[in-house]
Amino acid sequence: MKSFSIVVLSLLILALAGGGVFLATWEIPAPTAKVEKVIPDERFPR
Repeated sequence: MKSFSIVVLSLLILALAGGGVFLATWEIPAPTAKVEKVIPDERFPR
């Protein structure tokens, strides 16, 4: 039973390390959608 827990713990650590490496090297593309919002003149004090 002790060797089984060591194997499971090792696999868990390996999976977490692999996920961390994947996220660190993944080049996420920047958003390309254009956002335009009209702000009424009444919101700005004069």
